[in-house]
Amino acid sequence: MKHETTARQSPYTGLTGLLRQAYASIGHLAPPSLAQFALRFALAVPFWRSGVNKWDGFLQLNEVAVLLFSSEFRLHLPGGPYAYPFPATVAFASGMAEIVLPVLLVLGLASRAAALALLVMTIIIQLTVPDGWPLHVTWAAMALAIMAWGPGRWSIDQLAGIDRLTCRHAR
Repeated sequence: MKHETTARQSPYTGLTGLLRQAYASIGHLAPPSLAQFALRFALAVPFWRSGVNKWDGFLQLNEVAVLLFSSEFRLHLPGGPYAYPFPATVAFASGMAEIVLPVLLVLGLASRAAALALLVMTIIIQLTVPDGWPLHVTWAAMALAIMAWGPGRWSIDQLAGIDRLTCRHAR
């Protein structure tokens, strides 16, 4: 009996093979869990910084925050711009959200809900500052990515088993 040896083509031969190897190597440099953590952190930073600037102390909103919502900020809607209703309440809610939601994102706790809330805030900010769209679209993209792929392995959601969908995407 004769054994025939057949030359098998390796999936890593030729130009296509080199490209596959290069892409695989790049993929190992940026594992999904690292990318998901970076997205959470990057989205949290601008909102945290804005939130910190609205407070003078524990639950003490500063006068500038209220002044901005009462006299500077306007909603640019059709037929507008319109003043914010209840500016002190909106300033307080905004300041609270800009502190609490970034903390949740960085910890990876209720991450998809926090990202959704920040997406809604981004839309409202866009309606307030229409020329800021290049930055706002970046925030929206990060929020959407977190909502779609979850917080990743490095999150309380994952550790606590809250976000099981993340397991499939974070490998």
